[in-house]
Amino acid sequence: MKNRNIHWHGVGLALLSLYTGIACAQGTAPAADAAAAHFAGYLAAVEKHSLDLASQRESITAAEAGVSIAGVVPDPKLTLGYGPKEFSKAIALKPPVSRTVALEWEIETAGKRDKRVRLAKSNVKLTEANVEGFKHQLYSDSAAAFAEACRTREALVRQESSLRSLSEVVRANEVRRKAGDAGGLELLQSRTERDQFQAGVVKGRADAQAAMLNLSVPLGQRFDALFAQPRLDCDFADFAPGDDVDALIRQALDARDEVLIARATLDNARVNAELVQANRYVNPTVKLTAGRTPMGRSSFDGDGKETPGSPVSRTLAVEVAIPLPFSRLQKGEVIQAESAVTQAMLGLRAAELKTDAEVRASYAQFLAARENLRRYRESVLADSDKVLSGMRLSYRNGQASLLEFLAAQRSADDAYLAYLQAQADLVTATVQLQLSVGLHPAL
Repeated sequence: MKNRNIHWHGVGLALLSLYTGIACAQGTAPAADAAAAHFAGYLAAVEKHSLDLASQRESITAAEAGVSIAGVVPDPKLTLGYGPKEFSKAIALKPPVSRTVALEWEIETAGKRDKRVRLAKSNVKLTEANVEGFKHQLYSDSAAAFAEACRTREALVRQESSLRSLSEVVRANEVRRKAGDAGGLELLQSRTERDQFQAGVVKGRADAQAAMLNLSVPLGQRFDALFAQPRLDCDFADFAPGDDVDALIRQALDARDEVLIARATLDNARVNAELVQANRYVNPTVKLTAGRTPMGRSSFDGDGKETPGSPVSRTLAVEVAIPLPFSRLQKGEVIQAESAVTQAMLGLRAAELKTDAEVRASYAQFLAARENLRRYRESVLADSDKVLSGMRLSYRNGQASLLEFLAAQRSADDAYLAYLQAQADLVTATVQLQLSVGLHPAL
């Protein structure tokens, strides 16, 4: 009888340890120390250090350089002439050699330069809009990685707590077995359950480590190189988007990156169409030529009289060349430019409709994720704790089998892991809703 009391006292302590570990794991997560990385700090580091984002920003620099290129006007041409010079020996009296200087330049018409500059500036705006869209996608990926790192960390805490408690149950059953108070089957079953659970813990550790390593991908460098304390602050604040979905849609139409890209694309297509139309006007070429022919040599006529040579000649000529625009009879480039404008208009309309649908869908997913998390917090976790507590007492009093108790434990563990997944789903849904309406992600 004394051994039996010792046995139940040991099992009771083991089960109490199991229940206490579970309650601690789900009731309050380990407090993040002051140096822990919070979501806002992580997102700021991603924006600052991301290699992919830095690469995308280089396209803005290139587009800005295109503005100065677009402002370049055609270079004038300077021509220096010498001749003609007579080399024939049959002609004794060589004519004087002329020297000429010619300056030629092309005159742009129809405001081509201004339209090129406008198009280049439009390219800058379009590039900036695309980079902003890339940055928002980077935010989304970073938020998902951060939420997954938090989920796997908390899941590992729960799994390790349950494993420690299962090990205590096995040790208690070993004591019972030696005291002759428990059969070998019950001991084997508890060992099997512990060993299977240990395999899950090993995988959970690998998952948590992989999730932490994945945080380095958006950063462009190792996570621990930027954050000295490799811990995460997973206390996310509640987001309240309000109940007016139409107001969110109006906000999205003004700030959502996809709509802004579509508008920039339309503006770019329109300016390009104007430039194409202006390029159909021909550019005249003006040429100014100055020449000088030195005095010719004097000669003697048949009577022996000296005939003076030709005087110094100075000339100035102006030429205007106007291309004959027969090639402008075809309008292929105009049709292409106008088609691009039509496509951009349709793209903008499609982006606005897509925004309407995605904001409503993101809002619905956010509400569902928030409701699921609330249900887990207010009922599911509490109910699973009560079931586990009752089964613990039943097992302690001999009214429930080990299999029934283990089933209750697995059910409680599954409920807690599902709660963690619901938490991660809410984080993802929150960020998606914020991005869909053009807000900077904040948790």
